[in-house]
Amino acid sequence: MAPAAFYSPSSPTRLGVSSEARELCSSRAPATCWRLKPGSAGAGGLRALAAATGEMAQNDGLGRRKVPHVLTVAGSDSGAGAGIQADLKACGALGAYCSTVITAVTAQNTVGVQGVHPVPEDFVAEQLRSVLSDMGVDVVKTGMLPSDGVIKVLCGKLQEFPVRAIVVDPVMVSTSGDVLAAPSTINGLRDQLFPMADIVTPNLKEASTILGGLRLETIADMYSAARSIHKLGPRSVFYFFPFCINVLVKGGHLSDSSDAVDILFDGIGEQFHELRGPRVKTRNTHGTGCTLASCIAAELAKGSSMLQAVQAAKDFVENALFHSKDVLIGSGPQGPFDHFVKIKDHIRSVTEKQQFRSDDLLLYAITDPRMNKRWGRSITDAVKSAIEGGATMIQLREKDAETRDFIEAATACMEICRSYGVPLLINDRVDVALACDADGVHVGQSDMPVPVVRSVLGPGKIIGVSCKTPAQAEQAFIDGADYIGCGGVFPTNTKANNPVLGLEGLKTVCLASKLPVVAIGGIGAGNASSIMQLGIPNLKGVAVVSALFDRESILNEAQSLKSQLTSVSSYAM
Repeated sequence: MAPAAFYSPSSPTRLGVSSEARELCSSRAPATCWRLKPGSAGAGGLRALAAATGEMAQNDGLGRRKVPHVLTVAGSDSGAGAGIQADLKACGALGAYCSTVITAVTAQNTVGVQGVHPVPEDFVAEQLRSVLSDMGVDVVKTGMLPSDGVIKVLCGKLQEFPVRAIVVDPVMVSTSGDVLAAPSTINGLRDQLFPMADIVTPNLKEASTILGGLRLETIADMYSAARSIHKLGPRSVFYFFPFCINVLVKGGHLSDSSDAVDILFDGIGEQFHELRGPRVKTRNTHGTGCTLASCIAAELAKGSSMLQAVQAAKDFVENALFHSKDVLIGSGPQGPFDHFVKIKDHIRSVTEKQQFRSDDLLLYAITDPRMNKRWGRSITDAVKSAIEGGATMIQLREKDAETRDFIEAATACMEICRSYGVPLLINDRVDVALACDADGVHVGQSDMPVPVVRSVLGPGKIIGVSCKTPAQAEQAFIDGADYIGCGGVFPTNTKANNPVLGLEGLKTVCLASKLPVVAIGGIGAGNASSIMQLGIPNLKGVAVVSALFDRESILNEAQSLKSQLTSVSSYAM
């Protein structure tokens, strides 16, 4: 094997980085880049190599499948809003098994923390040994670590029993402001645990503490803090691969932002990702940090990439907060939220919801904010005119809208669509679809994967996927999508650098697809009939943008297109 990369305790200079090692680390999910520690040779080192290259068996040869497994190392919350109780609920809600190592027992409720009883370090070590030596842990998530001694014990056990990924939530102060960790633990986190972590998830207060009391008051400060904390990673350990930690700085406490903004710094690609979502006004925020970190751990255990895991976790928390905002538990200022709301409240049974009908794809109207602005129309006026003209499905595509504005507009459009019985989908934005209870979403190949979308939205929602090849169409079917959008069929100005498939390319994808297909791209009154005249059974309709919304009368254009499509469809039958 070619030499990988090593970091010297005395110097962080990268030595001997092979292109093969760099390629391997960059191409794999962060969970697969295992760090080699001094003294880890032998059986532990061989086991780590197997985990690093993804060669761990997924079954035992007897047909029994391996369940994604997260171990949480954290404190117990008697009120069950945070700590290991939140971790158990979050992992369970996302389909991962969760085992626990309890570092402290707390007496707390919605008012605050009344007492903390640390678990002796030797018993923490015994718990770790019991779980890690036997139960096939994929990801370790840490929360409350009450002392430097506990951190040393944890790091020692993680060297002895390597795992695929480590998620560190540097819990120092409770939501109510009570101190949960000794000051000495800050150095332990920075010097011992951070270098082993795949991702660290501090909120603003924790990030400030980690950086020596640095004031963090703006989004720009969050960017700077994420990079600074990242630099704490590979400082004093040897690395088998050129691996650096990811840092997620959470902006929930950022007072001057109307959105909930989190900043993810990608430690491998050295890129920033600004993740925005609606800020939910509620008292029920106890345990959000624990839950977010556990959701990330669960998604990593299931095989998601780091960015996918973080986005899915953020969407989960936003959804749970939104649907728990009026729950009343306790009399204090910070109540818990319901982790299982998507099972009990948000997701209705499929039998209770209108089933997806492939015929609804016949005249699929996709909004464009630039066209509405050009013609001086509101999005609600445009949607209503399209439906009254005969549109059978609406997709809201608002790439540059602020989240709050988008949710308000989508909610208003949702009311219109429901009154006419026409499904409304949101382009890309799963968070907006959740907030306005849209009928579903349409995603591209580079957006959130369909299984993750399904886990967030539930079985009763419609999911469409853009596909250009038979392989992509097959994957959409495997992933559980309801339909695919195929194009661009003809040249179009609404999407830059979009390859043209032509009618033959469309036909090839349709014949390979097991799902209903809607054609898209440069389609209008002059060529819509030629698409439907292909006579392919699962080609159910056309998606149009400028042919409707860049015209003086949306209603008239929709009526004309609907008439064409209906007559061709009737003739084909």
